[in-house]
Amino acid sequence: MSTSLTIADRFCGPPGTANGGYLAGRLAALAGADAEVTLRRATPLGQALRVVCDPGGVGLYDGDALTAKARPASVAVELPGAISLAEARAGADAFPRFENHPLPRCFVCGVDRQPGDGLRIFPGPVPGREEIYAAPWVPDRSVADPSGMVRPEFLWAALDCAGAFAVNEPPRGLALLGRIAARIVGRAMAGETLVVAAWPIACEGRKLQPGTAIFSERGHPLAFARATWILT
Repeated sequence: MSTSLTIADRFCGPPGTANGGYLAGRLAALAGADAEVTLRRATPLGQALRVVCDPGGVGLYDGDALTAKARPASVAVELPGAISLAEARAGADAFPRFENHPLPRCFVCGVDRQPGDGLRIFPGPVPGREEIYAAPWVPDRSVADPSGMVRPEFLWAALDCAGAFAVNEPPRGLALLGRIAARIVGRAMAGETLVVAAWPIACEGRKLQPGTAIFSERGHPLAFARATWILT
């Protein structure tokens, strides 16, 4: 079966291309609730891209070029102890890229995006738990369905960029998302205060592997992911 998917300009990562977490969430909705998405190449914005569904998963094509592939997957991640809202706020106060941000227009972590436009998730090291990067996030109505529930693709987006900071600070080069596997285990309402956290799992050469999670204000996990970022 073939259909099409267009990523709006709002949901950018690097200039002119889709944010990896948001794109992964859109494809995961077609592949199954729990999915692994591999990003093969940059996915352009504002173009109708071909979506092909087959028994192996869901492929996204720019012409004949495969840009991303999603497949159902079992996702298991060992979570850290819950991060309090106070810890997340302290982490955000220490966000290391308020200046010299590599992608200041990124939909998720860009410092040039305004409230109600970008997600504005700015994770920094948690005092006393410096291996964990965290930030609060209050999703607005623009990322919610008519009932006020945050749409799953925006939970995937929120699981994206924090991981890069947890494994690439100070930066050793620009890190780009290569693969993300996520599971959503709860839901959140627009206006609810959440905590986004990230921590390193493994780093080998140019491949950096963090875990990320979204917690409710009371510390209940709502979603989690493991990812592979590639240093360019």
